[in-house]
Amino acid sequence: MSQQSAHGRWTLSDSDDDDTPPPPRPAPAVHSYNINIERASEVPDPDTKKTHSFFQQSARPTTDGRSTTPPPPPPVVKREEEKKKPAAGLAMGSEARHAANANQQQPVKYETKANNPARSPAVKRKRESEEQAGWALSDSDDDNDDPIPSSQRQVQPKQEDCSPVRRQPPSPKRKQPSPKRVKKEVADARPPSPHGRTYYIDEPPDFFDASINEETETYRFFLNKVVGLEKKYNTGAMHIRDILSPMFGTLKESVQFNYCFDIPWMVKQYPEEFRDKPLMIVHGEKRESKARLIQQAQPFPQVRFCQAKLDIAFGTHHTKMMLLWYEEGFRVVILTSNMIRADWYQKTQGMWMSPLYPPLPDGSPESEGESPTHFKRDLIHYLQSYRAPELADWIQRIREHDLSDSSVYLIGSTPGRYVGADMEKWGHLRLRKLLSEHTRPVPNSEEWPVIGQFSSIGSMGLDKTKWLAAEFQRTLTTLGKSHDRDPPMQLVYPSVDNVRTSLEGYPAGGSLPYSIQTAQRQVWLHSYFHHWRAETTGRSQAMPHIKTYMRASPDYSELAWFLVTSANLSKAAWGGLEKNNTQVMVRSYELGVLFLPSAFNMRTFRVQKNVFPADGGSKGFPVPFDLPPQRYSGKDQPWIWNIPYAKAPDTHGNIWIPS
Repeated sequence: MSQQSAHGRWTLSDSDDDDTPPPPRPAPAVHSYNINIERASEVPDPDTKKTHSFFQQSARPTTDGRSTTPPPPPPVVKREEEKKKPAAGLAMGSEARHAANANQQQPVKYETKANNPARSPAVKRKRESEEQAGWALSDSDDDNDDPIPSSQRQVQPKQEDCSPVRRQPPSPKRKQPSPKRVKKEVADARPPSPHGRTYYIDEPPDFFDASINEETETYRFFLNKVVGLEKKYNTGAMHIRDILSPMFGTLKESVQFNYCFDIPWMVKQYPEEFRDKPLMIVHGEKRESKARLIQQAQPFPQVRFCQAKLDIAFGTHHTKMMLLWYEEGFRVVILTSNMIRADWYQKTQGMWMSPLYPPLPDGSPESEGESPTHFKRDLIHYLQSYRAPELADWIQRIREHDLSDSSVYLIGSTPGRYVGADMEKWGHLRLRKLLSEHTRPVPNSEEWPVIGQFSSIGSMGLDKTKWLAAEFQRTLTTLGKSHDRDPPMQLVYPSVDNVRTSLEGYPAGGSLPYSIQTAQRQVWLHSYFHHWRAETTGRSQAMPHIKTYMRASPDYSELAWFLVTSANLSKAAWGGLEKNNTQVMVRSYELGVLFLPSAFNMRTFRVQKNVFPADGGSKGFPVPFDLPPQRYSGKDQPWIWNIPYAKAPDTHGNIWIPS
């Protein structure tokens, strides 16, 4: 079935994907050779049929007159929610992240015809393989072929070049470097990182100076600090070191729930006086990847593990949460960052940090210390869903503390198939229930757009009726006891140019694992897409790993509600109805918090126009990106991680060649 849209002609398979991915293939590598890029307009290839489609498949007629296509090639990617075997060393997470790691370790430089007139056999082989696989990149002028001006490229500070660059042997006439100088350079070299030895820029000296006044924070919603931004855009933002610092409490013990872990790096983020305190890691690893995780922890006897049960195929433990037990009390942090340095470096992330919960008097009943949002009850229910003895002590600690100062609602997902009243405990049906019970209809609500922003996309089916409109949009449009049938829906997901011009360049796309195999089956979805643009927070070039959902007024000055969560746009994360809507199936663990105006004695949230430098006393809500979102133009294409981008360099002068 062929479809034409503003984003090119797409040929679709007739199969209806039910969000169950096929078996994985080995993680791709990224070529390390230099490549000469020729534009189609300059040197046409007579053996290559040019198209203006994002990818191309040959169609064949059927008996009922429809056009079908051969099945797409086996996928080479699992989304971040779908676990796979990590690459060697410290590479971890999705195959897209593996590709980003490889690209950062051995970048492929952009070369124009003027620089190197010889046609690269590697590019020709790559182009041929693309066509054999059933799709081809567009060679139209819609693509942005203009390199980034040198004035806009990110400037790296001078440092020893420790990257694995192939060098020519020295000329006989060239003087060999002094042995003392070589020895000094080796001694000064940085240790390897998962993203290449020279990838990271050191944080400035005042980067970790926290400037949070807990007493004045209305919403307790924070963005992460980003390396490379003006200082004002990090004033009031948080780094993991800030969260774990003594300014928030004298730590006795902690738990880290997450998807990806770099344990040595994570332990180092704790203040030195807290690094030997008991630390539990809650994860979803199995078999070889579990063994590698345990191996990481060998130097740290204080680290223990709790394995989340994943009883449904292709589910993951995607929840990101900290439980922090202090001498002074207890705290919960729910966030969107993995426990790896890349996620705290130049990406946009979000977090909610609870108040410090004091201990209850001895002998207090279990119902004591509850909030109007039932946060305490719901957090205990979520932890109990793990069915893990390792969490029993933490559940008891929560019972012994006063969580009555919580002003948010917990939205969780846990793997399982649920019927009856249990259907509304998890996923998007839990969100629907809360919006129904704790919000009120607003005048002209059909004009209030629903906005979703995420970093990964699952399979939605051949059209919006399969899940997006039938279930998810039905949930997001609920206000009180009614819902609007067809209000505007705006989905914020980075375009290719957003990624190319980002602080990280193309490797930022390693955290945006939308694959060609999924995209080619749901071209209809891309008509909803809007750019990532965040001038209000200074983070337009910091690609989002944060996930947020909200309902905005027609003039974008108010919000009916706001949600920050680990859940991307997928049925695995949010759940899908089964058996004639009498059962819901959820594959993964997810967690987020819902902000409702009624919990803050407000009618709506007023959108804060200038988020930074942060003012804790502001009553405006700090939306992480610009409103209204900017719709894709006809030239724009969504970032898809497992196809090459070689026509224009990124901010570091590199191109993207996965294979």
